[in-house]
Amino acid sequence: MILKKRMFITVVLLIGLLAACGKQQLEKPDDYNFEVQNFTYKNQDGKSGSLEDLKGEVWIADFIFTSCNTVCPPMTNNMARLQKAIKEEGLKDVQIVSFSVDPKVDTPEKLKAFSQKFNADFSNWHFLTGYPQEEIESLARDSFKTTVLKTEQSDQVTHGTSFYLVDQSGTVVTKYDGTKRSDEKDKEVIKDIKALQQ
Repeated sequence: MILKKRMFITVVLLIGLLAACGKQQLEKPDDYNFEVQNFTYKNQDGKSGSLEDLKGEVWIADFIFTSCNTVCPPMTNNMARLQKAIKEEGLKDVQIVSFSVDPKVDTPEKLKAFSQKFNADFSNWHFLTGYPQEEIESLARDSFKTTVLKTEQSDQVTHGTSFYLVDQSGTVVTKYDGTKRSDEKDKEVIKDIKALQQ
């Protein structure tokens, strides 16, 4: 009887140990530690969208504009693909924010028409505008350490092409190439999101 009891305890302990191994902690991404400065802008529906609204959730940010004739369409297509992968993985509390780098041209209506071409799901993807050009250049530079530059000589805007992962406290922790995506690259983002949410 004592032997059976000991065997039972041993089995229980082994099961507990295996379960603990199965719940291995994922390594949180910490390539960067950039605090996002406070903002309150308008989304594609003309409604307010702010940093405060995003607090407590993991989010992915990028910089685009609707009249872009080079990188923005493929970037937005790649973000739509990533949004779909995140939903298929069943991840909750994940937001996507696309900042317009040409706010004078990009009205909420234009952003909505542009994003609908890529079947963007607005339940967790926000296209933001409604600020002076200087402000988006400052936000990009100070919060994401990237360049946004518009000159009067061109209708095109120079901007970074990364996707930025931001944690629940509003800190940029890592970035990914927004122009080159694949299933493997999307899995990497999903793994990092899970690490932040664990």
